[in-house]
Amino acid sequence: MRRTVYNHVRAVATLGVAAYTAATDGSTVDRKLSGASGTNEWHQSATLLVHAGTITDGSHAITLEVSDDGQDWDAAPAKDLQGALPTIAAADDGKVYEVGYLGTARYLRAVTTVSGSPETGGIYGAVILLGFPNVTPISRT
Repeated sequence: MRRTVYNHVRAVATLGVAAYTAATDGSTVDRKLSGASGTNEWHQSATLLVHAGTITDGSHAITLEVSDDGQDWDAAPAKDLQGALPTIAAADDGKVYEVGYLGTARYLRAVTTVSGSPETGGIYGAVILLGFPNVTPISRT
C-alpha cells in the first residue's frame, strides 16, 4: 500500500462552520474508531485545525480539551501541545491555524470562548486530524 495522507489521516469535525457569538463546546472526537472490517483504529497522533472565515467582531479564543472518558474535560496541558492555540479577531479573516497534540487522552474537542460582546461574531470551524493509525488504510465508512 502506498503511503499517502489519504490512507493515514482522517479529519473529524469538532466545531462546525458557523457564526459564533458565544462560548461553544465542540463535538467529541474519539481517537479510537471502528474500521470497516470491525477492527479498532487507534490514532497515535492528532492535530487541531482551525479555519477562520469572516470575523466581524469579538475575540474568539480556541482551546483544545481532552478527556479519558468522554465525560470529564480538562484543557490540554501546554506540554502536550505543538504550536500556539489561536485567538482570532477581525484581522485574521481567512487564516488557518494548526496545533499538534502529543498527549494520550482518548477524547478531544475544540472549545471557543467569545469575548467583547459581539453582535455578529465570527464565522469559523475546526476539525481534528487523526493520524498514524494502528491499522491502514483507514476506513472511510
